[in-house]
Amino acid sequence: MNKKVVVIGGGHGQAAICRGIKRIENIDICAIVTVADDGGSTGRLRRQFHIPAMGDIRNVMISLAESETIMSTLMDYRFEDKSGSGQDVAGHNLGNLVLTAMTQASGSFLEAIQTIGKVLNVKGKIIPATTQVITLFARMKDGVVVKGEANIPTKNNQIDEVFYDVDVKATPSAINAILEADLVLYGIGSVYTSILPNIIIPEIKQALSQTKAKCIYVCNAMTQPGETDGYCVEDHVEALLKHGCKLDGVLIAKDKVPLESIQKYKKEGSTVVELKDKEHAYTVYQEELLMFDDGLVRHDSMKIEKAVRKLLSE
Repeated sequence: MNKKVVVIGGGHGQAAICRGIKRIENIDICAIVTVADDGGSTGRLRRQFHIPAMGDIRNVMISLAESETIMSTLMDYRFEDKSGSGQDVAGHNLGNLVLTAMTQASGSFLEAIQTIGKVLNVKGKIIPATTQVITLFARMKDGVVVKGEANIPTKNNQIDEVFYDVDVKATPSAINAILEADLVLYGIGSVYTSILPNIIIPEIKQALSQTKAKCIYVCNAMTQPGETDGYCVEDHVEALLKHGCKLDGVLIAKDKVPLESIQKYKKEGSTVVELKDKEHAYTVYQEELLMFDDGLVRHDSMKIEKAVRKLLSE
């Protein structure tokens, strides 16, 4: 019987995990994706058509495509804004426009995802955490409340918690996927604006508390300016636990980050996420996970595949 793996998050980090694990035999993949993004092309479309954010779903969809085809390449194509007007299709991803068109044609956001997924021959299921149009809020350490996912990392402040100001219902298939999972992976990506927007939905939080799956957080390699400044591994984990996240272990990169990369990221206010303590209430898995390209630090999907194979074999 196939092992069931659920990946919870959003952004390019979740896509990196999915791109790696789709190569693993005998597993059923389900990606539960945040729809709280309100910036860029995604934000413009959700405001204009009052539909959930689809940018992160597009990223995961492309990563889970069985092969890199001309269609998957086109889905990620972004129209240039040569006039500087910021109007019409300028600045939009073609994939976002296709998902929007399919949602309007079918009348269902879920059906649009399933239809485009078939065109791309996606391996696994892609499920939005909710089908509601939602706005993420953050309460800072000094009590200031910031509205909007895109605005949260721009404030020179420390985040205390993220929340919604309305009752948010989880997608039923997302709940079922968590309850039936053998392994749940959180990440990789922004803790407060990619992972936790899924976790803080009450029904998802409850499903995580009930699942028998092993729940593993795949930790970021570098801190994110405006969101996790100065955070060590334990700080990332604490943020998850504070918001009610079930956690059995954390997977961290043991790769040595080159000095060139450290200096490059330091200029942008970002530092290496390091393990601070020796003893933890959860299991710490240390594996080679990274790749370095012209000073950039990225998670390598092939190394992620190897690490997840180990987790599944336990």
